[in-house]
Amino acid sequence: MQRRVARRYASERRFRALGFIAVAMSVSFLAFLLFTMAAKGIGGFSHTEARLQLDLPRSDVILDPAALKGPDAAQAVAQADLDAAISQAALATYGPDAGEMFGESGSRALGRMLIEDPSLLSRAATIWLPVSGKVDVAAKGDGGDGAEKLVATANAKDALRRTFNLNFLTSSDGTDPSAVGIWGALKGSFLTIIVTMGLAFPIGVLSALYLEEFAARNRWTDLIEVSINNLAAVPSIIFGLLGLAVFLNTMNLPRSASLVGGLTLALMTMPVIVIAGRNAIQSVPPSIRDAALGVGASKMQVVFHHVLPLALPGILTGAIIGMARALGETAPLLMIGMRAFIASPPGGITDPATVLPVQIFLWSDEVDRSFVEKTSAAIIVLLVFMLVMNGLAIYLRNRFERRW
Repeated sequence: MQRRVARRYASERRFRALGFIAVAMSVSFLAFLLFTMAAKGIGGFSHTEARLQLDLPRSDVILDPAALKGPDAAQAVAQADLDAAISQAALATYGPDAGEMFGESGSRALGRMLIEDPSLLSRAATIWLPVSGKVDVAAKGDGGDGAEKLVATANAKDALRRTFNLNFLTSSDGTDPSAVGIWGALKGSFLTIIVTMGLAFPIGVLSALYLEEFAARNRWTDLIEVSINNLAAVPSIIFGLLGLAVFLNTMNLPRSASLVGGLTLALMTMPVIVIAGRNAIQSVPPSIRDAALGVGASKMQVVFHHVLPLALPGILTGAIIGMARALGETAPLLMIGMRAFIASPPGGITDPATVLPVQIFLWSDEVDRSFVEKTSAAIIVLLVFMLVMNGLAIYLRNRFERRW
């Protein structure tokens, strides 16, 4: 007896040790992932600026100061040849190798300065502008494709500084890595997930309620249950093909729009919500239903006044799982054309848009080394966005949770 008890205690200790090792390995992998992403992507939230002696009156820039005060100021600045003026000033300040020291982001920054202070057109000034992608990489010590000499020249003049890259959070995609941002993709993700949950959640919950509380038990409902369980395991790209065939080719909805992306992801998310909803409804004690019926409540009142509120926390758990899966999906959205180059944020669910996972995929395929840290920074933004959305869903689940 003592030997059996000792073996049982030893087995329990081994099981606890294995459980602890499994948890430690999971935490280690997660910490390694987060550390790697932070180490590679934290630089994407900052950029390098260089000091420039700019004399616009002596340049070839033709721009009416009165145009900078009207509603078309941004268009007037875009039509002005600011790139040539910046390149001319850079060559005069940093030597013959500085012709491409400032990229698209430098022109945009100068345009904003001119709108805020039109007097720059009539005087010389010392300003700070964001440098191009390869100069930024060289200034951060990651190579730079031959820009190290230019960085050394600027450092000798004490003309470089590191600042927070607000442009990365407020701009959309672009060809110059120093000017790209994730706002367009972030807004597209938000609009897409709103459409997804606005369709998948109510339809999924009502379907679960009908199957559990109202549907007759026969082979047709058994067939529906088997179909729903199978749909939850279908690869996501199949839903992309379905969305391409139904929403684009048949219904002629706008390609690359958040509406089509949300509809496609709703098809993928709905089975998960239905399965979780049915399990949550089954967990409600039968005594709750019997008590409500005993005091004269109708079947509809029992379901919507008693069963649904008690099952809502479990239903929201399924919605959280479905939403997290939808936020990270790329394959179905590629099938419906959401990998397009979108240079401006979408204004609504019918405008062309992209989402964060697709934007990360596109940037990771770029050959420019400057996109490496932009890709990792976008991954960090995606993780934070998922944490915020999941945190909101968890708060709602705990808010409606009840004990009996």
